[in-house]
Amino acid sequence: MIEIRWHGRGGQGVVTVSDILARSVIYEGKYAQHFPEFGPERSGAPVKAYTRISDEPIEIHSGIYEPDIIIIIDRNMSKDFYSYLDGLKNDGLLFLNLSKEILNSIGRGRVPIGVKIYVADSKKISLEETGRLIFNIPMLGALARIIRTPKLESIEEILKTRFSDELLEYNIRILKRAYSEVEMFE
Repeated sequence: MIEIRWHGRGGQGVVTVSDILARSVIYEGKYAQHFPEFGPERSGAPVKAYTRISDEPIEIHSGIYEPDIIIIIDRNMSKDFYSYLDGLKNDGLLFLNLSKEILNSIGRGRVPIGVKIYVADSKKISLEETGRLIFNIPMLGALARIIRTPKLESIEEILKTRFSDELLEYNIRILKRAYSEVEMFE
């Protein structure tokens, strides 16, 4: 089983991307859980969402306290990623919405040596492809590339059930571009 914790701010699609991931996995015949966690519902407030992915039925019905993967879709939160590492397994994966250059200036710091850090510059990707700031779908594309599940085609099928026309086109473009541009920070 893979357990994922998403971090972002209200209005950035944290809950939406966790749901899209879960539905994409289920579309492929696997099992998934998705659930949000947030306080007062207001734009800009911190939001968490959780996703479990498994080849077997999932019997756990509690929060995720020791995630395999943490994904921070908010750019400012990504710059302060140390604050969001609670519980991340020593061999876990950390995905940040940053360029490699920005992360080079911040450094790896206190991240355990076994944790792999991946960067996808969702801000740059979304602005260049759509002229809009969309952070969630590029981060999903980066994740899909690294963990190899779900397939891009499955994510596209789920996107078609949520979006249409220009918004669907935008999301597919930024999904694919982040998939191809995600980089490991070494």
